[in-house]
Amino acid sequence: MVCCSAPELALKQRFGDVYGRSTHPVMRAIEREVCGCDFGGNSWTNRAQVDEQIRMLGLSEKSRLVDLGAGTGWPGLYMAQQTGCTVDLVDLPEIGLEIARKRAVEDGLSNRVTTCIADAADLPYPASSFDAISHSDLLCCLVRKRAVLDECRRIIRTGGSMVFTVISIAPGLDRSDQARAVANAPEFVVSDGDYRTLLDQSGWLVTGHWDLTPEYEASCSHQIKAEDARRKDLADLLGAREAEIRIADWRSKLQAIQDGLFLRELFCCQPQAPTV
Repeated sequence: MVCCSAPELALKQRFGDVYGRSTHPVMRAIEREVCGCDFGGNSWTNRAQVDEQIRMLGLSEKSRLVDLGAGTGWPGLYMAQQTGCTVDLVDLPEIGLEIARKRAVEDGLSNRVTTCIADAADLPYPASSFDAISHSDLLCCLVRKRAVLDECRRIIRTGGSMVFTVISIAPGLDRSDQARAVANAPEFVVSDGDYRTLLDQSGWLVTGHWDLTPEYEASCSHQIKAEDARRKDLADLLGAREAEIRIADWRSKLQAIQDGLFLRELFCCQPQAPTV
């Protein structure tokens, strides 16, 4: 059963609105320019990063992958397209999954793609169901971060791997910078602990960790330039006021990144061996 708090339900609605606009030509053009793809993605994960994640996960035709917070199918559909793996796309806003299903048909992937409306903290899968797990900037948009990592640990097979990116607030900020970071971050960026600790507590061994903050800054800058160049088309789609607010928000976020208020990290993990 899907159970969300009022703030999470509001965020779900906002994501639904974003996914609903994602197929518009101007949004696809911006996405291609910033991320090198046109799946309607709603994270900062670009094509080069996904190509590296495919290698980390060791995906092949024999692999079963689950992509959590899959939205309209990025990067799960691309991973299936490139490797021949099967993929379960999991998210809450149904409109994103509907778009993903249509894209799977268009790309000849429908026999290898399954969609599932579910909360990542309460997954409807038996234990040890998957060889690989991916999620892109998901945990910073959810309240129950530890529960998500626990569920991922439950559904991964022995020898499987998980890769994910996440945005977090830089440590050691003063009260003013902390407030500015929260104002410019994803809705539920604040965490009860650092991600290495959360991963260890939920039975994951970190096998690789990379700081993607410089790439995050570059992508945000590219986003601003891409939207600036399409102001009229964005205004036609969103309304003039919303288009201006959107670009102003990107500028505020970019300044916060440049001021060192955020981290964006990539983790590669494998399940810890059970203790005897």
